[in-house]
Amino acid sequence: MDGRIKSGHDDVRLEEIVPHPNDPKLRSFIAINPASDFPIQNLPYGVFSAKDGLAPRVGVAIGEYVLDLWELAQDCRIDVVEPAVFAAPSLNPFMALGPKVWSTTRARISELLRADHGELRDNPELRQRALVPLSDVKLHMPLTVAGYTDFYSSKEHATNVGVMFRGKDNALQPNWLHMPIGYNGRASTVVVSGTKVRRPRGQLKPPTADAPSFGPCKRLDFELEMGVVIGQPSAMGEMLTEAQAEQMIFGFVILNDWSARDIQQWEYVPLGPFQAKAFATSISPWVVTREALEPFRLRGPVQDPEPLPYLRQTQPNNFDLELDVSLRASGMNEAKTICHTNFKYMYWSSVQQLVHHASSGCAMNVGDLLGSGTISGPEKHQRGSLLEISWNGSEPVELASGIKRSFLEDGDSLVMRGWCQGDGYRVGFGAVEGTILPAE
Repeated sequence: MDGRIKSGHDDVRLEEIVPHPNDPKLRSFIAINPASDFPIQNLPYGVFSAKDGLAPRVGVAIGEYVLDLWELAQDCRIDVVEPAVFAAPSLNPFMALGPKVWSTTRARISELLRADHGELRDNPELRQRALVPLSDVKLHMPLTVAGYTDFYSSKEHATNVGVMFRGKDNALQPNWLHMPIGYNGRASTVVVSGTKVRRPRGQLKPPTADAPSFGPCKRLDFELEMGVVIGQPSAMGEMLTEAQAEQMIFGFVILNDWSARDIQQWEYVPLGPFQAKAFATSISPWVVTREALEPFRLRGPVQDPEPLPYLRQTQPNNFDLELDVSLRASGMNEAKTICHTNFKYMYWSSVQQLVHHASSGCAMNVGDLLGSGTISGPEKHQRGSLLEISWNGSEPVELASGIKRSFLEDGDSLVMRGWCQGDGYRVGFGAVEGTILPAE
């Protein structure tokens, strides 16, 4: 990539070479703080509604604004797709159009927002209609989730959990180093950031009890993950190559896989998580495109033993993506950071997860969501769940004077953030937040 693309949206003018949307030198005519998650190099997609009374529609985050793509399409400023695609209450119709349309649309949006391009900059009436302050909008679920699968792909997380429950000598199950392990979750309870989460009820059987009982979960936890948004389908019965899987990925969200550890402990043998994971999964409202993350690609950990041929990678498929989690316990005025880690530590990449998912002949659909699995790193402060941070409750984390947590309590609020740091800018995801409500 030479950092430039061709543009020819105006039939009158000659085709010109314009900067690629990822060019770190690009600047928008909109003033953007260098610490903002949404510079011109990002342009994440979401679904919003404003005070204008119109139904939820597709927009792009830029600085402290949402760029209304339907307004721009209505004004013929974006002619890559029909305006109705951006009037939809989810990204699914746009994603279904494929990678070439995704890339062309993003390039056109970048052009319209550039500081040296006057088409939108010098049109105050259009700017008034198309740029809506973030403070004036409500953000909705960005996609209709067709299916949800959650993986278990951090070696550090899997090892920590294995040590806690099986001991050091049997921490990883024999299959873990040979394939991405996952389970099919519930698409119906994937919710957008800000949705309050009711404490789940379920069957509980502590090790000291003779029989199970039914009641509210007592060991409620979070899991820090990334979610992969699938934008293209695959046919039932067909396998995917590494290149095909990569092209099917539209983008990424931050994902909180809320987990009821005590329900999980009793139910997971022999078929794995069920009700312990089905009650809620929260995602961030902005989908950062795969293309926006290209400058931050890197190789993941060395895989030993080498995976089977269908899972081998020829290029870097991990990302240098910083992540942190903060917890504001009920009764606290401010949140405290309890985890800071990086997506680069994942043993199995998102591409490998998708390749493996389809390898049996499983059909993938537009709007499928793949959870990465808990993202933990090698250091204690990089543990991506309270199960690990408190070491199954034996080492409670101190949040403030007199306030400790081993697991989440009613009224606690959790916030996850993620970003890739560029030279003078960051490509961020915003936040995914959830507050725990009582079971009753």
